[in-house]
Amino acid sequence: MASYWLHCGHGATPEDPVGCRGIQVPGYAPCLAHLTDIDRSAYLAGLVPGTDIDHRGTPLTEPLLDDLLGALRDPATGHPCFGAAEFHSVTFEDVAMFDSATFHGDAEFGSVTFQDAWFDSATFSGEVEFTGAATTDRFWFRKAQFETAAYVNFVCGRLVLLDMAVFHQPVMLSFAARRVSCGRTRWAATASLHLTYAKLHLDDAVFEYPVSVTGALGPYRGDAPLPEGLVSQTPGVSLATVVGADVAHLALHNIDVSECEFAGAVHLDQMRVDGWCTFATTPSGWNRRFPWRWSQRNTLVEEHYWRVRNARHPAEAVARGWATPPQHAPELKPAAVAALYRQLRKSLEDGKNEPDAADFYYGECEMRRHDTTRPWGERTLLTAYWALSGYGLRATRALGWLVTAMAATIMVMVLWGLPANDPNPQTTGQQVGAGQKLKLTTDTPDPRNPTGPLGERVSTERFEKALRVVINSVVFRSSGQDLTTAGTYTEMTSRLAEPVLLGLAVLAVRGRVKR
Repeated sequence: MASYWLHCGHGATPEDPVGCRGIQVPGYAPCLAHLTDIDRSAYLAGLVPGTDIDHRGTPLTEPLLDDLLGALRDPATGHPCFGAAEFHSVTFEDVAMFDSATFHGDAEFGSVTFQDAWFDSATFSGEVEFTGAATTDRFWFRKAQFETAAYVNFVCGRLVLLDMAVFHQPVMLSFAARRVSCGRTRWAATASLHLTYAKLHLDDAVFEYPVSVTGALGPYRGDAPLPEGLVSQTPGVSLATVVGADVAHLALHNIDVSECEFAGAVHLDQMRVDGWCTFATTPSGWNRRFPWRWSQRNTLVEEHYWRVRNARHPAEAVARGWATPPQHAPELKPAAVAALYRQLRKSLEDGKNEPDAADFYYGECEMRRHDTTRPWGERTLLTAYWALSGYGLRATRALGWLVTAMAATIMVMVLWGLPANDPNPQTTGQQVGAGQKLKLTTDTPDPRNPTGPLGERVSTERFEKALRVVINSVVFRSSGQDLTTAGTYTEMTSRLAEPVLLGLAVLAVRGRVKR
C-alpha cells in the first residue's frame, strides 16, 4: 500500500508549505474534511455499500466519520460495508466507531492516530494492517472476525480488548498497552503476540494452533509515540490469568507470571514456559516463631493465597511476604494446588528446565504434606523428608544433619563406645593325653566399658579412633575397631543413617545443577 498521495494542501503557510496532508477526493482538489458541504454531500451520495475508499492523511471528526459510515451502510444489515479501505495516517479527532463494519478488501490503518477506536463485531475479510497506529485510550475489537492474515502493531494508552474475537488465519499482534484482554478469544490458526508494558488476560481462550506470547526485552522502540501513561512504566509484561483456557498450544517467553492464576486451566503440563519467565517467590529470612530460615524458591500465587487463608495470623503471613488473596480467587485445597505444581513441573521438565522444575516439586510436596485428607503415615514420611533435606532439594540442610549426626556419633564413641583399653589376645595351653600333646587356645577378652568421670575419657587418642569409626560409617564401611556394646549399636545406627544423609545432600546438589 503506497504511502505517497496528492495532498489536499488546505491551510498551507510559509511555516507549513504542505498544509493538509489528506488525499484529494476523486474528482475534487480538497480532501473529504475540506470539501464544501455541497461537494461532500455529492461525494457521499455516490457511495454504495462495498465501495473502495481512500482517505489517507485526512483528519476525520466523529460527525464526518458518521456521515461516511452512513453512506456505506448496507440496508439489509444496517452495518457499514467497505471494499478496500485506505486510512493510512488518518487522524481521528474523536471516537472512531467502526462497530459491526465489514471490510471485504484490504483494511489499511497504518500510522493512524485515534482518541478511542471501536471495532466491535467488525469483520475483516482482506488483509489487515495497523502498523504504527496509536490511541490515547482504548482499542476495542470485541467479537471481531479476522478471516485472513493480519498484522496489527499499535500503541494504546489504556486497554486493548479482543474478547471473543476469532482469528481464522495466522496473525502477528504487537501491542504496547497497559492492559490486553483476550478473554474467550478463539485462535483457529497460528499466532504470535509481542507485548510491551501490558498485563495480559487469557481467561477461557481457545488455542487450536500454537500461539506464542513474548514479552519485550527492553523499552518500546516503535514509530508511534508512547502515551504519557506508559512512559513511566517498566516495559515488562505480566500474565494475569489463564482460568478456563486450554493452554496445550500456548508458549510463554519472557513473561512475568508471578500473579497469574493457573487454577481452572486445562493441559498446563503441555504449556511451554521458558526460563525467562518469572514466577512468584517465597518470603526469605528467618522465621519469627521457629529457629529456621525460609529458603527462596519459585512458587505459584495459589500457594500464597492458601498460606494466608490458612495461617493462624493472616496479617503476619502477609507481612512476611505472602500475597494477599483477592476476593474473587477460589479457595483451593492443598490437593488442588499440588496438582497445579505437578502439571507445571512436567512442563518445565519437558523444556529441560530441571532447576526450576525442582522448585515446583518442592511446592507439590509441601501441599501434600499439608493435605489433611492424605494418610497419616504418608504425611509423617513427607515431614521427615522435608525436615532432613527439604525433599531432597536442600543440600545445606542435609549436610547440616550429617555433620550433627557425625558429631553426636563421635561424642558417644569417645564417652561410651570405645573400650577403656584395647583388649589384648590371650593364649592358654593344655596338655592332652599321654603323648604329651599341647593344645593352645587364643582368645580376645570382651572390651571393658570405660569408667571414671566423663571428662577423663576425652583424649586425643580416643577422639582419633572415634573419628575413624564415623568416617567409615559415612561410606558404609566397618572400621574394625573394638567397641563396647553401646559403641557397636551406635556404629550400626550411624552406618545406616549417615550414608542416607550424604546421599540426600548429593541428590540436592544434582537437582540444582542438572540441565
